[in-house]
Amino acid sequence: MCRWLAYSGTPILLDSILYKPVHSLIDQSLHAKMGVETTNGDGFGVGWYVPDKESPAVVRDIGPAWSDRNLREIAGHVVSPLFFGHIRASTGSAVQQTNCHPFRYGRWMWMHNGAIDEFHRLRRDLALAVEPRLFPYVEGSTDSEMMFYLALSLGLEEDPPGAVARMTGLVEHVGHEHGVEHPMQMSVAVTDGERLWAFRYSTEKKSRSLFYSTRVDTLRSLHPDLAFLQEVSDDARLIVSEPLGDLPGVWNAVPEGTYGVVQPEGDEMHSFAPA
Repeated sequence: MCRWLAYSGTPILLDSILYKPVHSLIDQSLHAKMGVETTNGDGFGVGWYVPDKESPAVVRDIGPAWSDRNLREIAGHVVSPLFFGHIRASTGSAVQQTNCHPFRYGRWMWMHNGAIDEFHRLRRDLALAVEPRLFPYVEGSTDSEMMFYLALSLGLEEDPPGAVARMTGLVEHVGHEHGVEHPMQMSVAVTDGERLWAFRYSTEKKSRSLFYSTRVDTLRSLHPDLAFLQEVSDDARLIVSEPLGDLPGVWNAVPEGTYGVVQPEGDEMHSFAPA
């Protein structure tokens, strides 16, 4: 499986989150505590938005994040109000750049932790459900990218929660037709550069870990000496596969079968089920 994080809020250097926390994403690439694998060294990716650019920048590579000097250089110089970071542990697909997350289409970014069980058996049927206009943009061979383009085909740009629910329902339907008992396992982040959605769901109801950060104003009262909290606005939010540290009161588990949205008009959390 994999580990990922998503940040939205005050523009900050990427390394503030990717490198500096005690249990940063880079530390998790070697020492993950809640993943299936301790080591996530089958590639990495970062994607970020900057003002006046609709489409995000995405950098991906097949090497391990812990030793990549270019990633450290980028993270120490790029400032962004919304970015994704992902470290990969392959579940069987090839270790190649086009299989590294996050995936991008237009202004949209997507990343995933989990798996479609028996994907090699379901892949053809799922691929046929991708809109013909979108299929040429599928570059890799992962279930994660297939999920993205299925969601796009099913209305992601108009209705993200509905599209992800329809995509999940389709995967489960195809899986069950092929005799797969528990087809879907996912924690997903998707964004259009303004709003950020995160989903935690599995057919078996044993989803991979996912957490969100407590409101910044609350954290300031809990940890008044933490300098980082003085640098970010009240609307800053992190969603992570596993906590970046062990300070009390910072992290909250996303419940099973739930999705949340981080947006300017206020954060929301809702129940999630396939459609």
